[in-house]
Amino acid sequence: MGRPAIWHEIAETLAQEIARGHARPGDRLPTEADLAARFGVNRHTVRHALADLAARGLVHARRGAGVFVTARPVDYPLGRRVRFHQAVEAQGQVPSRQLTRIETHPADRAEAEALALAPGDPVHVVEGVSSADGQPLAAFRSVFPGWLDGLPEALRQGNSVTAALAACGVADYTRAVTRLTAKSARAVLALRLHLPEGAPILRAVAINVDPAGRPVEYGTTWFAGDRVSLTIGDDASS
Repeated sequence: MGRPAIWHEIAETLAQEIARGHARPGDRLPTEADLAARFGVNRHTVRHALADLAARGLVHARRGAGVFVTARPVDYPLGRRVRFHQAVEAQGQVPSRQLTRIETHPADRAEAEALALAPGDPVHVVEGVSSADGQPLAAFRSVFPGWLDGLPEALRQGNSVTAALAACGVADYTRAVTRLTAKSARAVLALRLHLPEGAPILRAVAINVDPAGRPVEYGTTWFAGDRVSLTIGDDASS
């Protein structure tokens, strides 16, 4: 058999160093230029090795920031009152959320049924990506009933669903139902989550209700399969 390609040897060396703890979850790897100098190769060869590590889920690239060792999966309980920030902070990581779409439009049939509205009633649609320590964990799309006046503005100001709902008079809300389905990431979703196309994801469709039982959020979340460990059970989080 022929000698393995040099990029493969570089990838294996880096993988072993990660496994031994020389580079810990969340650490940034040396730059392509530094790795090329270390191994005596060109940057194209290093790039190939890093792509192999990324395909194995060992590292991920952040645009403009570098290549980082993939953090351990986040334990994310799907409880009645679990909030994203609380779940991530409980793992000792820093949560963040980027909103990519906020708009109001007439409800389609599925949105109206989920939110106990009539088709065509106004709904607020919010989309974005949730991350831990800068690594995308999930993409989400949430639909809220239009009677929550001021919700879009509250979200633009604070970026927190819980705070925005509170500003609209919904002091508490709980998860009424959740449906989980295994999927594979299509191109656009894979790009948003920094995953290879076809990577495994878990789709969660949920309805949240206020204390009176009125639906206040119809949400779909696509979790990166190798970055989140979902657990189901009762919780006391608020």
